[in-house]
Amino acid sequence: MNQERKIRVLVAKPGLDGHDRGAKVVAYGLRDAGFEVVYTGLRQTPEMIVNAAVQEDVDVVGLSILSGAHLSLTQRVIQSLKAKGAGDKMVLVGGIISPADADKLRKMGVAEVFIPGASIKNIADFIRSKLPA
Repeated sequence: MNQERKIRVLVAKPGLDGHDRGAKVVAYGLRDAGFEVVYTGLRQTPEMIVNAAVQEDVDVVGLSILSGAHLSLTQRVIQSLKAKGAGDKMVLVGGIISPADADKLRKMGVAEVFIPGASIKNIADFIRSKLPA
């Protein structure tokens, strides 16, 4: 990745969860931290999210899930990314997620799980530490 190109992050709200304040805070915060951010809006299907990630050629797919359906929704996103040849994209998940479920998400391929209270700086630093500059 050349230095002129910003890291592209897609922030998405899969499922029927209608609460997007946290997702918007993260999206605006990452933009302010120098990332290029695409926000897909509320009530996206995993397939819509993956299509947007491929079309926008993002480096990171960030899922904000407060509905409790984080395991099934994330699994569908990861499977769909692989099916579209985009399984190399970093997947991050944020939401109210138990430590046991966070471990399950990491085992299915999620790079990291961020719970409420995670700072934008920590999220940005994590992304930069994992993606080549």
